[in-house]
Amino acid sequence: MGAFSAMDVAATGMTAQQLRIDIISQNIANAHSTRGDGSDVYRRKTVVMAEKRQTAFGNVLETCMGQAYSGVKVTAIATDMSDLKMVYDPDNPDADENGYVSYPNVNTVQEMTDMIDASRSYEANVTAFEAAKAMSSKGLEIMRG
Repeated sequence: MGAFSAMDVAATGMTAQQLRIDIISQNIANAHSTRGDGSDVYRRKTVVMAEKRQTAFGNVLETCMGQAYSGVKVTAIATDMSDLKMVYDPDNPDADENGYVSYPNVNTVQEMTDMIDASRSYEANVTAFEAAKAMSSKGLEIMRG
């Protein structure tokens, strides 16, 4: 695995974690909203990631030899279809005929925990990127003599 490959892998991780942080922020921002797009109540979203596959011949050969590293990619932004929170508030304009208001299925404690995890993952990818960059720089210094 070359230094540029290591930087590519770290860069894909940083990009995926940045999107994950954006989606978590969106969930937190909508945690107490009673209306979403149109008249639907907002539902929690999550980021689905998978290994990024490359199909160039050299990469296929490296994969067969167990030496290929290609990073991560976002495959989908999934919507959590679990039950919404029902709160009795008959004075709310969004209350149904029984006086209950539907709130998003967002747990802010869970979202903050996920955000810390995504932030730490992003930082780990930055560290890996910087290490690969330092190794490349040192290799160039050695080649110069």
